[in-house]
Amino acid sequence: MTPSVQQIPEDTSAAVPEKLTTTTIKETPKVKRQIEVEGGKTDAKHPLYLPTWNHGQKYPPLEPFTHIEHSIGASPKFPDLLPSGSKIQKLTPTIGSEVTGVQLSTLTSAGRDQLALLVAQRKVVVFRDQGFADLPLQEALDFGCYFGRHHIHPTSGSPEGYPELHIVHRYGAPGTSEFDSFLAGRNSSVSFHSDVTYEAQPPGTTFLYIFDSPETGGDTVFVNQVEAYNRLSEPLKERLHGLRAVHSGFEQAQFSRDKEGVVRREPVKNEHPIVRTHPATGEKALFVNQGFTRSIVGLKKEESEALLAFLFNHISRGIDYQARVRWAPRTVVVWDILMRDFKNRVTVHSATLDWSDGSRRHLARITPQAEAPFETPYAKPEKEANALP
Repeated sequence: MTPSVQQIPEDTSAAVPEKLTTTTIKETPKVKRQIEVEGGKTDAKHPLYLPTWNHGQKYPPLEPFTHIEHSIGASPKFPDLLPSGSKIQKLTPTIGSEVTGVQLSTLTSAGRDQLALLVAQRKVVVFRDQGFADLPLQEALDFGCYFGRHHIHPTSGSPEGYPELHIVHRYGAPGTSEFDSFLAGRNSSVSFHSDVTYEAQPPGTTFLYIFDSPETGGDTVFVNQVEAYNRLSEPLKERLHGLRAVHSGFEQAQFSRDKEGVVRREPVKNEHPIVRTHPATGEKALFVNQGFTRSIVGLKKEESEALLAFLFNHISRGIDYQARVRWAPRTVVVWDILMRDFKNRVTVHSATLDWSDGSRRHLARITPQAEAPFETPYAKPEKEANALP
């Protein structure tokens, strides 16, 4: 029997240990290491970040925690984030900015607060010429935990001893099992999603940084979920308010089990509002994604499938509120989950599997969790609200 939907706890003030402890396994667990898959030698530029899959790591269910939203109250002039000599340029009018002349790892607390605000406003921000990948792994995690509790992914590979780091790794030309199996059942690699939205408290400000990438290809596409909401008609916006959708991690866990992969924590389902409000900007955003949104609570199966299909199609077709990020060495991308490919409150994203020369694509993601999604009441546009009857 399918487990019932796990409701978001009302009390989020419970204390949470800083680091989850693993369950002791009596038998010697199976451990798969990418370095061993490559025969003990690798040309990866940062081999310490190569993924390991440890079947002995088992974690308890996540506990609720109180999230501090650092973008609230940060200076909108960004004096501690964008000093003299730095440059910022918009990628598109609706989403994305690129920054040069700033080292993320040296930001003060005020600078980090302003970073969270800039990301909330622009949805995804690209930082070039960063030394982030050269930091000791724990220092990178220490930087990320300022923005929220680290999420430990239940099924992905991670550097040995650092389960809080989510590794994105593809290596091999077409004809290898990894690439063939990925495209065997689909025509395209594009799959817009927000990360782990099945959690009661999904990620907020998220960091992705590159080690190896193809000379061309492997870009990440981000969608502005705020603008996707804004483009809808007012009657549809009003109807979507109050609706909740089920987000499930069961399929992801089963997919990993079917491949004899790891499942570090038992999967969960949670309900979230379809229209989510950002705690700092007050913006409303669509909060559904093809990766994990399964059904709409209270609607019949056919109704739910039809409405979700429309929303998914609307999000994926919105080329005028998308941004495509091209990876280059020493790049760090920060986003908010209200979008997708990766932050996560107001965006969705998708990688592109479009290179065929066997080049390695290797990145790490730091994924701080944020608040439980909430919605604020629908409000008619000012002109319509003030119109005479």
